Amino acid sequence: MELSEVVPWGRTLSEYREMFSLTSNDLAKKILGCGDGPASFNAELTAKGGNVISIDPIYRFSPDQIRSRIEQVCPQILEQVSKNQADYVWDDIKGVEELGKVRMEAMMTFLKDYENNQKSVRYVNTSLPTLPFKDGDFELALCSHYLFLYSEHVSLHEHIESIKELCRVAREVRVYPLLSVSNNEESPHLNPVIEELERDGVNASLLPVNYEFQKGATKMLVVKSV
Repeated sequence: MELSEVVPWGRTLSEYREMFSLTSNDLAKKILGCGDGPASFNAELTAKGGNVISIDPIYRFSPDQIRSRIEQVCPQILEQVSKNQADYVWDDIKGVEELGKVRMEAMMTFLKDYENNQKSVRYVNTSLPTLPFKDGDFELALCSHYLFLYSEHVSLHEHIESIKELCRVAREVRVYPLLSVSNNEESPHLNPVIEELERDGVNASLLPVNYEFQKGATKMLVVKSV
């Protein structure tokens, strides 16, 4: 990965709670966050006494490198969102300007925590479909805005192998969103992934969530070993 390929975009603990229907009991579990990037989820939850490890290949870069990339791409992302506002639901976040403020605050919270804890075990430079963890190391794995969202770039085989790997290291896996970023329609990989998991004796279900920013993204995939 080159830093020029990274499009950092961070979400908050509050958004994670809604995206993944996280209860207080869920947040007390040992959690793996996949593709967390510059989200403030880890920093905020850790400050509340949570136990979370985030993984992302972006963590190979220094805080200053990530900060520079954020400053470079944030205006570009907001410009694209502004051109496609009809693809989003502006209920909680009221407009593009507020979106930029919320995202930047989350990413600055991440950067402060990352700068102080870059060498800790909480931010691990790795990526799916192969993880450096033992079987059952985590109670809950959360995959935010990677699988299914980028279906044009991540193959069906990579989706299947990635979710199987998440099932290996965690008792329960939750994935959100399930729409492709290119057309806001359900990923073509979703049903084949569910069918493959069920053939392997893994329970996969679609559950509603109380979150919708990308229009139509109202469900998460929940995977549990039977």
